[in-house]
Order: sequence, then structure tokens, then C-alpha cells
Amino acid sequence: MHRRQKPSAPEHKRDLAAHGGALSMSHNDTRSFFNFSQLVLSAGHLKSPPVLKHSKITYFEVEILDVQSKKQICIVDKVPPSSTLLDVKHKFHKTCPQWYPSRVGLQLECNGPYLKDSINIQSLAVSSIITLYFTDLGQQVGWTTFFLTEYTGPLLIYLLFYIRLSTIYDQVESMKNFRHPVVHLACFCHCLHYIRHLLETLFVHKFSGGHTPLKNMIKGCAFYWGFTSWIAYYINHPWYTPPSFGHRQVSFAALAFLMCEAGNHFINVALAHQNHSGLKACFPSPTYNPFTWLFLLVSCPNYTYEVGSWISFTVMTQTLPAGVFAFLMVIQMSLWAQKKHKLYLKRFYPEVRRKAAMIPIIF
Repeated sequence: MHRRQKPSAPEHKRDLAAHGGALSMSHNDTRSFFNFSQLVLSAGHLKSPPVLKHSKITYFEVEILDVQSKKQICIVDKVPPSSTLLDVKHKFHKTCPQWYPSRVGLQLECNGPYLKDSINIQSLAVSSIITLYFTDLGQQVGWTTFFLTEYTGPLLIYLLFYIRLSTIYDQVESMKNFRHPVVHLACFCHCLHYIRHLLETLFVHKFSGGHTPLKNMIKGCAFYWGFTSWIAYYINHPWYTPPSFGHRQVSFAALAFLMCEAGNHFINVALAHQNHSGLKACFPSPTYNPFTWLFLLVSCPNYTYEVGSWISFTVMTQTLPAGVFAFLMVIQMSLWAQKKHKLYLKRFYPEVRRKAAMIPIIF
């Protein structure tokens, strides 16, 4: 009988290693297959598109009521929070074409002030519905048109009287009487005043798209055009009497007039430069220009120079119409100066508290 030979130790270990390796390989394959199957099953979840969450935007509804009858005119819906009151006016104009934006006045209360176009609509909201009251402001004109019309009239009207039209004066008397030099000087000063106003309206003053009612322009034109006709009629009349103190009175008054005109121009330029640069944190301070030194005494030196021009013109021509006009200008300018001085006190209290409004000590 042949005995079965036992394998040697090295061969036995080699067989065990081969058998164990085969078992480990099959176990690894099983794990790999299991992992792969799990990956395939979960692949759909991994590759599914993410759910997009849209942020909710709150829109406002603006209910517009008539200020007189309290009846609803329309509702402006889907107004974004970033919209301004001007945007609401444009949407209101699309619904009611007869009222264009500059003609629309909106208030939070019936007797409250008109809201500015730059106000953000979100600042007015207490809830999602905002109630505003509508007032028809009437036909409007831009500020540039307002001032150009108001100042062009006096310039042309005075020249019509200066050339002594036959429909205004008697031609025989006009040819017979000699014109005093002050008549020509008065025409030059009057035209210079309104030409300066026109040029500053076009190139110095910047208006931020504001409007004013047409009736205000009619009032302003009636005032300036009417007084210009009255003043020009007397100064250019053939029987005009020259000033009592002759050339000395005319010379000093004309010099004062020119200085006031120059000062008014430089003050307007300084104020316009401050508004354009955006440096509104402090009150305008005097510069090396001597005409701006009036800022040390008054808060509205442009009105001071304006009044000084008309007082000088009155002394130069020595006429009653010019004196009445200068007196009314003093009253009007002082009212405007007081109103602006109060605004300056709120914004620039430390700098303005010791200043007068228009004329030192008096106003």
C-alpha cells in the first residue's frame, strides 16, 4: 500500500495562502458589488436638480383718494419697495392720463404737506396698503421756464420805452427834448441786471426738475413786467427831470449799483458751487473774494445785494416808480430771507446763530 504523503510545510502554507486569497478576493468582490449597487440606487437622488427657493418680494398697493370727496380714484398695485413717489405718479398717470406727474399732489393726510417725489414708498408704509390723497395742482411749468419768462419781459419792455415808440410818446416832444446822460445809464444798468439774471438761470443755477403752478408765473410776470413799464415810462419820458445833485449823485449811485450786481453774482456762484459739490455739512464761508465777506454778517447776502441794487437804481434815477418798486422788493426779500434763515438755523445752528437774515441788526 502506498501511504499518502503529507505535504511539506512550505507547500502547505502556499496552499492555505492560495485558498485564503481566493476567499478574500471573493469577499472583496462582494463588497465592491454591494457598494456599486448602492451607488447606482442612490445616483438618482444625487443627480436630482436642487430645489430653488425663491425669495418673497413684498409689493405695496397704493390707494389714491380725492382730497375733497374722499372717493377712491384708483389703486396702483404691485409697487416695489424701492419705488419712489415719482414712480407712483407715473403709474397713476398711465391710469389717469389727464393728470401728468408734475400736476399731481399727493398727501398722507387731507391737510398735510405735499410729499416730495424723492420719498421712498417703503418709508410711508404701515401695512401693505398705503392710502394717499390726491390734489390737482393745476397746469405746471418748469423753474427754468418760469425765470426765463419772468426776466425776459422786463428786458424787452424797457428797451421799447427807451427807443421812444410813437405809440407811447409824442414824437415831436421826443425829438425836441435832449436826453440826460442818466437816461442812457439807467437803461444800461436795468438791462445789465436782467441779463445777469438770465445768464445765471441758464449757467449757474441748477434746478432739480421741479415745477411750479402756471398761476405763480403769471403773478410774477405781472409784477415785474408791470413795474418795468411804469419805471421805464417815467425815466424815458421827454419831460424827465434829472436827479437833484447832478452827476455826483448819479456817479455814486451807479458805482453802488455795479458793486451790488457783482456781489450778487459772486454769492450766487458760491451757493451754486456748494450745492453742486454736495458739501452741505457747513454754512458757506467767505473766500478771498471781498464780495463774499458779507457771509460773515448775514445768512442771505444774495438778497442783501439784490435790495442794494434797486435802492441804488432809485437814487440814481430819482423817480417815484423806482422807489416804490425798491420798497416792495425790500419787503419781499426780507420775508424770503427770514424763511431761509430759519432753515439755516436748523441745519447750521452754530455757524448761523449770530448772523442776521438779510440786513445786519435790522433783519
